[in-house]
Amino acid sequence: MSPPVVLVADDETRLQESLYRTLEEEFRVLTVSSGEQALALLEREAVDVMLCDQRMPGLSGVQTLKEVRARWPDVVRIILSGYSETEDIIAGINEAGIYQYLLKPWQPESLLLTVRAAAELHRLQAENERLSLELRTAEPVLRRRVEAKQVRAKQAFDTARLVRAPDSPMNALCRLVERIAPYDIPVLVTGESGTGKELLARAMHYGSGRAAKAFVVENCGALPDSLLESELFGYKRGAFTGAYEDRIGLFQQADAGTIFLDEIGETSPAFQVKLLRVLQEGEIRPLGARASVPVDVRVLSATNRDLEEEVARGRFRQDLYYRLATMTLRVPPLRERPQDIPLLAREVLARAAAALGKPAHGFTQEAMDCMIAYRWPGNVRELQNEIHRMLALADGTWLGADLLNARVVHAASPEQEPELRMLAGIDGPLKDRLEMLEARVLKEAMVRHRWNKTRVADELGLSRVGLRAKLSRYGLERKGGS
Repeated sequence: MSPPVVLVADDETRLQESLYRTLEEEFRVLTVSSGEQALALLEREAVDVMLCDQRMPGLSGVQTLKEVRARWPDVVRIILSGYSETEDIIAGINEAGIYQYLLKPWQPESLLLTVRAAAELHRLQAENERLSLELRTAEPVLRRRVEAKQVRAKQAFDTARLVRAPDSPMNALCRLVERIAPYDIPVLVTGESGTGKELLARAMHYGSGRAAKAFVVENCGALPDSLLESELFGYKRGAFTGAYEDRIGLFQQADAGTIFLDEIGETSPAFQVKLLRVLQEGEIRPLGARASVPVDVRVLSATNRDLEEEVARGRFRQDLYYRLATMTLRVPPLRERPQDIPLLAREVLARAAAALGKPAHGFTQEAMDCMIAYRWPGNVRELQNEIHRMLALADGTWLGADLLNARVVHAASPEQEPELRMLAGIDGPLKDRLEMLEARVLKEAMVRHRWNKTRVADELGLSRVGLRAKLSRYGLERKGGS
């Protein structure tokens, strides 16, 4: 499968090159220096996502994206701007149909996440249009084929397919998800970023009587209040400058289905009041509309904040919290379930190898030990990124510890070895303690250099004879096999 195509329009060569370097590993990147060049290129190239700088000679970013929306509405549009240009962008954001705007200086990780989400949105929009066309025009045989796809989607998000060990803390959580999925109660999913909160929300949707209807997702922390309100509730033509047509909000799109409000803890108190009214009354009022519209939606939400503490501090409405959290599920971080790491790592590697067309047999024991020891602050998402990186750098079919980031290798630390865990607190001569440290340094260096004694000796300022003697003394000679 060919990678998504991203068009970058920026007149500053340095920023253009920086954007290219950030995106080139995952996307096919096209670059132009003006809005006019971008429009000309779109005449001959199919593009999934467009990143456009606001301040360019000729057409501005907003003007360019307005034209793109009119002529190529399926292109997902992102704008980059300085802080001083924010008001100009907000004024035209709806008219240009801008998916997201990023302030300079942007962070590579944040930019990548935004473009990945935009590319996925483009894919889902295309898939939705294709399925809608099939449903409108298909004969009964084709209609059954579409329904079969919906069944496969339900199976794909069954909790039984979530990768975990037999003794994983996730087992009890998945059983709870299965029990509450059929019931129309609001559920709040808490946990750190990257733990898979959305996967559990999808499992609840596809395990309910609403499975045949829409599952709609909105990241509440990614948009200011005004845009979030129009996204969720929709608007009528003429409701504000740039509202040239009616737009159905996500609550209406999810009618009879499920809406998942991610990062609900990031919303402002003013927006929380509006959301509370929707949950209490079961109806929404699009911006500029005179009458409310009833909606039948199951609301699932997620946050990485402690909402009870936010309520105590007055930053989150207590009445809204109780409306959202009839049931609360906490997803444990990866560091609390190290027994899942080998299974997750192998599953991620198998999928990455298939996607990249690069064969891989697995991980060496050293690499797996390091991954189990590491705390993974970015959780499963960080593990996925690390394994993709290892696979891209690998020369052979076994992925060794030398391919890991240094921070992961360093995690094979005293926490994992009893004699080193006691190092700081043991009684005994200084010589014994220093020998423990020396053994630790030697082992880490050998792992990083793939047990190449010449390189390790050079790094540590030892002769090869001296290094061999120390390795033998501490029992660090490498055993045979992978």
